[in-house]
Amino acid sequence: MADIDDTVDPDRLIIPAFAGIYRCFAPLSYSAMRFSAGAVLLPHGIQKVLFASVQGMSENIAHHGLPLPLVLAYGTFFTESVAAACLMLGLFTRIAAALIWVEMAVIITVFQWHFGYFWTGRGIEYALLLWLLCTAIFFRGGGRYSIDRLLGKEF
Repeated sequence: MADIDDTVDPDRLIIPAFAGIYRCFAPLSYSAMRFSAGAVLLPHGIQKVLFASVQGMSENIAHHGLPLPLVLAYGTFFTESVAAACLMLGLFTRIAAALIWVEMAVIITVFQWHFGYFWTGRGIEYALLLWLLCTAIFFRGGGRYSIDRLLGKEF
């Protein structure tokens, strides 16, 4: 699979002198985005693993009327810790992105929609950004700097 074209045409730039900087960092930009998406979510998973209980999360999920609350609680713990770490590393990237995508879709529609858009008011903004990033990452895969690439397989 060919990587995205990282070439920079100085003639297309408003400030052609920046071409060297763009050439230097363009190959890293996708991996930085993928790493950052996982790195932003991972602390939420660590916080849950260290300080929350699966039973408490299960009760909150049941309160919102979702089926199989215990299964979904374990899935949340797994997704926000293991899948987030995998996304950061580019390991099982598409699977990790899909798991996070599903979780963010549920968070947006079930838990945050009624609060509106802005994250400062518990709205969907933050979850929507992760949902969109995971959409792109799912279709793009691990990219040039990923463990998936080193393994020679994309899952």
